[in-house]
Amino acid sequence: MSGTASTVTGAAGRADSLLSAFAAAGYEKAAPTILQPAEPFLDLSGEDIRKSLYLTTDASGEELCLRPDLTIPVARDYLASSRAGSPANFCYLGPVFRYRWGQHSEFVQAGVESFGRPDGTAADAEMLALGLEATSTFGIADVETSMGDVALFLALLDALALAPVWRRRLIKGFNRKSNLTEDVERLAQARGKSEYEGVLAALAGSDRKAALALVTDLMSIAGTENVGGRTVAEIADRFLEQSTLTGGTLSRETLALIERFMKISGEPDEALAQLRTLTGEANVNLDAALARFENRIGFMAARGIDTTAIHFSTSFGRGLDYYTGFEFEIRRKSNGKEPLVGGGRYDGLLTRLGASEPIPAVGFSIWIDALEKSGSAA
Repeated sequence: MSGTASTVTGAAGRADSLLSAFAAAGYEKAAPTILQPAEPFLDLSGEDIRKSLYLTTDASGEELCLRPDLTIPVARDYLASSRAGSPANFCYLGPVFRYRWGQHSEFVQAGVESFGRPDGTAADAEMLALGLEATSTFGIADVETSMGDVALFLALLDALALAPVWRRRLIKGFNRKSNLTEDVERLAQARGKSEYEGVLAALAGSDRKAALALVTDLMSIAGTENVGGRTVAEIADRFLEQSTLTGGTLSRETLALIERFMKISGEPDEALAQLRTLTGEANVNLDAALARFENRIGFMAARGIDTTAIHFSTSFGRGLDYYTGFEFEIRRKSNGKEPLVGGGRYDGLLTRLGASEPIPAVGFSIWIDALEKSGSAA
């Protein structure tokens, strides 16, 4: 057998071993179709995925895409089944399609998704434990784990009772990993009268889907499909940003508090202590979110995870719009730019996909090519 063939066989064998390990942990195999409706990915994924989609249109005019990820397809199949709303665990292994500069656009992804579990913080800890086991399967020991919790940021925004437009703008900045303070300052300085005040007022507090519908209708009435080379979606996004300016500016005290919050980092226990100090001094109540954070750390330790080796940061996010809580990435220490495993909690996604009631959900994805490359270099 040639060296190349042996390498391919070894990679496939390790990937199959992953699925066997997930099955032993109670996760059944899912196999969503490769061709998927594009709308959920355009509406719910992060900007990086939206820009990298491979799109097509069928004879009926429906916009479709090659699946760029497996979380949304697995969630859609679960909601279409008789088990929707009940606890269910799935694992998967298969190709996904996403434009990646300088890399193959078709690559293999594995992972797990867990729906409907009431023990949220224990499920979070299980995801990290299984993710670390995946790196061990490929013989990679020198890994580092980054962790965040967008629920803490959302709880802070709720405690500050911000106007909906500012809350939406700050969440958008968090998901895009931008400098929030600079972002808000820029918008505040740009504030002023606009000839589109009526449209902006109508969009204040709305989501991207509502903005797209409104702008589509307006442009249809005007009989045009683009303006100055901009698509309807690009114009809608621009109007959404400008509508933020109608909500007033944020106080210096609020900006300073957000900036201080975003600088908290360290080992999870250290970060928890810093957060409690901050909330006490600022007199903001994040008790429920902090209790979940503390419980999650406890469950991780109970699973044998060395929590002192985890780097937690309040500013850590994976750039996906649907995450609602715990997020993590595992990378090799010698190559910190390329994630091997990444995932988190997305309790709001299934409702946005059509579920009548909220369904807890958490999961992670594994980049098999990155694992294989790191494993072969070990």
